[in-house]
Amino acid sequence: MTSFTQISYRNAFCMCWMLSFALLFYWQANLRGRHMFFPPRPIPNLRPHVFNLSDFGAVGDGTTDNTKCFEDAVVAIKEVAREGGGQLNVGPGRWLTAPFNVTSHMTLFLAQGATVVGSQDVNLWPILPPLPSYGRGRELPGPRYGSLIHGQHINDFVLTGHNGTIDGQGAWWWEQFKKKKLQYTRGRLVQFMWSSNIKITDVTLQNSPFWHLHPYDCTNVTIQGVTILAPVNAPNTDGIDPDSCRNVLVEDCYISVGDDAIAIKSGWDKYGIEYNRPCVNVTIRNMVVHSEISAGVSIGSEMSGGIEQVLVEGVHIWGSRRGIRIKTSPGRGGYVKNIHYQNVTLIDVRVGIVIKTDYGEHPDSEFDPEALPVVANISIDGIYGSSVRYPVRMFGSQEVPITGIEIRNMDVQLTSKKKNVFTCEFIQGRVIGKVFPTPCKALVQEEFAIV
Repeated sequence: MTSFTQISYRNAFCMCWMLSFALLFYWQANLRGRHMFFPPRPIPNLRPHVFNLSDFGAVGDGTTDNTKCFEDAVVAIKEVAREGGGQLNVGPGRWLTAPFNVTSHMTLFLAQGATVVGSQDVNLWPILPPLPSYGRGRELPGPRYGSLIHGQHINDFVLTGHNGTIDGQGAWWWEQFKKKKLQYTRGRLVQFMWSSNIKITDVTLQNSPFWHLHPYDCTNVTIQGVTILAPVNAPNTDGIDPDSCRNVLVEDCYISVGDDAIAIKSGWDKYGIEYNRPCVNVTIRNMVVHSEISAGVSIGSEMSGGIEQVLVEGVHIWGSRRGIRIKTSPGRGGYVKNIHYQNVTLIDVRVGIVIKTDYGEHPDSEFDPEALPVVANISIDGIYGSSVRYPVRMFGSQEVPITGIEIRNMDVQLTSKKKNVFTCEFIQGRVIGKVFPTPCKALVQEEFAIV
């Protein structure tokens, strides 16, 4: 016979459980409306002068055009640049805007629940000249559309927040591109050109018309704690593309997009050779990336100005067509050298490591086929994975051999038992210690490194 005390305990437990569930449901319901039991996180003052976007007449209803409000706020910050600059706070809401320029000594702070929304009126997007190292738009001849948030010749700019969002509303652009109805190359979401000391942290970038984050010929760029999202069918929506930059740190980010999650670049064929700005000293670490139709971390194919001193470390790549990739072609010129991959994890990836020297895709017919790229000194240490179809494909050529390959500590489990899963052509290098699957015969097997 059940005692009264047992029934009371059971009833009390059930009541507590039901109350907890009800409180959780209520909290979730209020969270959707951007209201919480606790007050919003206070926005820190990171500059001597602080401005709020709403003070300039902006309305965060998702339909009011706030372009002039952003522009007026930037002018106000320019006026206090000599006093340490200013901070522009964007509060909760959906703040529609056309592209606008930011300035030096500025912090753009996106509060929790804030979304900067890009206008879909193509007439409001400025037309810019081609990048000098590309000679034309990346996907169409001639000029290109500007970026939603643009900085040029600026110093000391910070984009940060409590994980607020910049949404490019790219679906319209993707559809127009697929229908071949656009006159010019689509605009980036965020782009900085010829700038220095750029920092981007703790924000979400999503649905860019084209590449999401494109620092071009910049020095000292830091990108931390950023989430970048686009659907798999969103064409050319690269996550982060450091291009002819120096001293770049990308860490602690999550990227899932419709092209390369990260692509390091330095110009396209003769235009990149003439511009001659290498991408140097790039560190990518502690990342989770996903690219169902392309690669987790790419170098190239636009690398004509040269790319060197790159460290990719502690990167988890899942559900991707390729894991890490280097791509180039005769006609590119330039070089890819001193590239180091350490502790990379591959899960459900079709091809783990790819080096391809016949990528093709030239800006015009004027490229020089005798401008041969150099691919050398690539070290790979600590590659682990499961459900990988082909672990390694490295294809040099007689014209463009791949030299100085070093692979050690590799254990990649395959989706099925296949022959020739580790394939190489025109490469030179060595394998040190335990490497699985069995390397191609072109790589010399060594038990220990010989210094």
